[in-house]
Amino acid sequence: MPFLILGIVTATFVLAQFTKGNPLISIIGARALDNPDIVAAAKARWGLDKSLPERYLIYVDNLAHGNLGTSFRTKQPVLQDLADRLPATLELVICAMIVGAVTGILLGVISAQFRDTPADHAARLFALLGSCIPMFWLGLLALFVFSVQTHLLPGPGRLDIRSDPPNTVTGFMLIDTLLAGDWDGFVDAVRHLILPSLVLGWSVTGIVARMVRASMLDVLGQDFVTMARAKGAGEGRVLFNHALRNALIPALTILGFTFAYLITGSVLVETIFSWPGIGSYAVDAARSLDYPAITGVTIVGGLGFLIANLLTDIAYAAVDPRMRSAA
Repeated sequence: MPFLILGIVTATFVLAQFTKGNPLISIIGARALDNPDIVAAAKARWGLDKSLPERYLIYVDNLAHGNLGTSFRTKQPVLQDLADRLPATLELVICAMIVGAVTGILLGVISAQFRDTPADHAARLFALLGSCIPMFWLGLLALFVFSVQTHLLPGPGRLDIRSDPPNTVTGFMLIDTLLAGDWDGFVDAVRHLILPSLVLGWSVTGIVARMVRASMLDVLGQDFVTMARAKGAGEGRVLFNHALRNALIPALTILGFTFAYLITGSVLVETIFSWPGIGSYAVDAARSLDYPAITGVTIVGGLGFLIANLLTDIAYAAVDPRMRSAA
């Protein structure tokens, strides 16, 4: 994992340095670029006057000491910026994963149980649409229909703009409103969370449904399922206690990597719904060529994938007795 992180940091650092644009614009402003004294002072302050290898070695050394650098745009430590925004992204991603995983598993089971029937075709079509429809278009459509036209759900943001946010304890709006005893704020936070989590979760539904369907079709044809039915077990018991438990093992990989992907892959949804998370922070960093922030977001994403891979391996051993006996 450390060597993979080093590779991710190196590739991101080099690519960011060769991106067209001038990061000094976000540091001192476009008007000050004509003043050579201000430009020289800014380059010296932010280390831009050093060669690329020198900047890389300095960055890796700082990274080894837990210092991700200072953002050109916010003038705050990148680690602090990420710590402030990560809870908002995790709250959205966790809700989207719950929606997507539960819906996908149910659709996969229904599709496998009623193979080649209208129910199977409808479930597969729903899953296919979730994977094919662009999230930015679906997000805009959801806002237009449910917020602008029908007023069933609120618009962008985590809370109503007229509401006072609770004191930050965990960064999770749902938890902080409960800790503050603000029930109205909790309900408002839930209502603001519905649309973005549904939009983000639909893409997860399509992936999980297809994987569960394929696994269920394979498991339902195996001998132990036939034996369970021969012993008189009900169809629901056969499906959920015998078949689904074994069919979910291959889906663990998809769920783990999907969760890691959504942490940094929710850029479009966070931008559309004005969600102050890692995704919107990455967009702002890319627009202003904020090298430390760009690299910091990439490190978070890389760590997310590596941790997801590790937890998936652990989950395999927990749910599959063959893995434990092989170990």
